[in-house]
Amino acid sequence: MAWYEEAVFYHIYPLGMTGAPKQNSYGEPEHRLNTLIPWISHIKDIGCNAIYIGPLFESVGHGYETTDYKKLDSRLGTNEDLTNFVAECHKQGIRVILDGVFNHTGRDFFAFKDIKNNRENSQYKDWYCNVNFGGNNSYNDGFSYENWGGYDLLVKLNQHNPAVKEYICDVIRFWVSEFDIDGIRLDAADVLDFEYMKVLRQVANEVKPDFWLMGEVIHGNYSRWANDGTLHSVTNYMLHKALYSGHNDHNYFEVAHTIKYVNGMVGNNLKLYSFVDNHDVERIYTKLNNKAHFVPVHVMLYTLPGIPSIYYGSEFGIEGKKERGSDDSLRPALNYDDYKNAIDTNNYTKLIAALGKMRQNTPALCYGEYKELELQTTHFAYARILGDAHVITTVNNGDNCVNMNLACGNTTEYVGVLTGEHIAVNNGRIQVNVAANSGEIWIPADVCDESFAPIDLVQIEKTTEDVKVDKEPEVQLKEQPVEQVVEAKESKKVVVDLNKPYEEMNVEELQEAILEKMRKNGPVTDYMLGTVRENTHHGSLVSWVKSFQ
Repeated sequence: MAWYEEAVFYHIYPLGMTGAPKQNSYGEPEHRLNTLIPWISHIKDIGCNAIYIGPLFESVGHGYETTDYKKLDSRLGTNEDLTNFVAECHKQGIRVILDGVFNHTGRDFFAFKDIKNNRENSQYKDWYCNVNFGGNNSYNDGFSYENWGGYDLLVKLNQHNPAVKEYICDVIRFWVSEFDIDGIRLDAADVLDFEYMKVLRQVANEVKPDFWLMGEVIHGNYSRWANDGTLHSVTNYMLHKALYSGHNDHNYFEVAHTIKYVNGMVGNNLKLYSFVDNHDVERIYTKLNNKAHFVPVHVMLYTLPGIPSIYYGSEFGIEGKKERGSDDSLRPALNYDDYKNAIDTNNYTKLIAALGKMRQNTPALCYGEYKELELQTTHFAYARILGDAHVITTVNNGDNCVNMNLACGNTTEYVGVLTGEHIAVNNGRIQVNVAANSGEIWIPADVCDESFAPIDLVQIEKTTEDVKVDKEPEVQLKEQPVEQVVEAKESKKVVVDLNKPYEEMNVEELQEAILEKMRKNGPVTDYMLGTVRENTHHGSLVSWVKSFQ
């Protein structure tokens, strides 16, 4: 079994967490990365055994406009600091993966600077996409080029260029030899060339046993990216959306439908990267209308198929809301001394720690088959089955407690991991009571040891139903119950020539082409329509439409 199949991740955005300046002066190194060393023991104590940290390397501002792939950002320190950080993580039994920003560079990257200086005579003029010396850009360089996301600051690399491929492969080899990392999260993987990713996978297979490649993918058929030839895993944005909106809308049918839909794409054995918030989306505590749902949301995160991840600070129940298009509030500086006792004093942290330790001591949650047991809009039960072991999860998003009578495994007694309650098995079934706005994981008593210490869930049931927050656009996309799926009504329909190459289609044509492929597989729901319409990135849409088999 590979290490990442049993991983519980802690996600760090280092420039934010350490309070680094927003812009890089390229001055003397400031050893801010060292301030994260004390956090490693905290990360271990809350049951995480892997860290995803990044971006880390020299850049202009937020970190994704790389200046030097082989030098730690001077706002964070030196390469020696990063080597020591990874070594300390390994000493405490924690794996480390870094952000790989291999789709684009910043304008201060050596190859782009050479083009600015030497123009047509630059040996690097083919390192970027569509460099045109007869055009111009927003920086008035006297030439144009393809950027990422509409930002000229992010210059798109030519992934078909053998020299670019070899350079990036050399970067990966350098990161492993210099820092001893265990994997890479590929930024913007949904717009990376598939042949390019195959080359990266070959290098991953060479540099280290079980070296993990995980990609940032938002839309499309995940199996297109995650398979034996390209990446090991991708981000499960579909489940991310379903977990919070399924609670806000009191609709567990959305969650159940999403699980079936994703499992249908990737199979039960492929482990996707699961999360409820990250550095690009609002904090889960902010997104939840009822703050008590923090409990069932995280119970599900840790027990559904996938590799769970906690974004730094969210284990404390902190807020984080996008304001005026800025992500700054999602990426705050945290002082370790302010939180060093949180596992004893903060009820949100107690919950996350209990779930983390439970996950590490329950193989069925890593490898077990998923089986739905009972589904209603306000309550939901499912099992993860590994051999004779049935681990059962029950969640309730309603304001009243519910009773469930559930089929279970071949054992005599179950124990609630969070409450410590003992339930006897009667004729192959258990009768359980699930508190309002809460959840529980039921473990066979014969495998439930002292590592599962009950916690007091009552104290964190802080209901704020009357508090309204501005939702991200994706929150407004409502999934209908599985039994009631109806075809969405569209206000307009674009006529598309399907013989036209996808790369030559505009955004509207690509959206319609995707919807047409969806229609061949069944009804297009409002949720499906919304996910297509909200994606306006040409490269992402091209990859998405190609992902259909």
